[in-house]
Amino acid sequence: MELPVAWSIVLLVTAAWNLLVWPRFLGRIAKDPRARDADGRPTRFLTVHVVIIGVSLLLALAVGALGAITLA
Repeated sequence: MELPVAWSIVLLVTAAWNLLVWPRFLGRIAKDPRARDADGRPTRFLTVHVVIIGVSLLLALAVGALGAITLA
């Protein structure tokens, strides 16, 4: 696949940004009082955010791989 170098770099920067930001956000979500109920079990708030963050990280890996492949 051919892609201009600038677009490949945009993909790599986007992937790096997501890989840096989302794990830090997960740490803040996990510490949020809404993340666990009175018995310490995960709430829907935590579950939904973990799914969103997981999907975002998978997409970041895919975008980063695409950027690396097209840059080569």
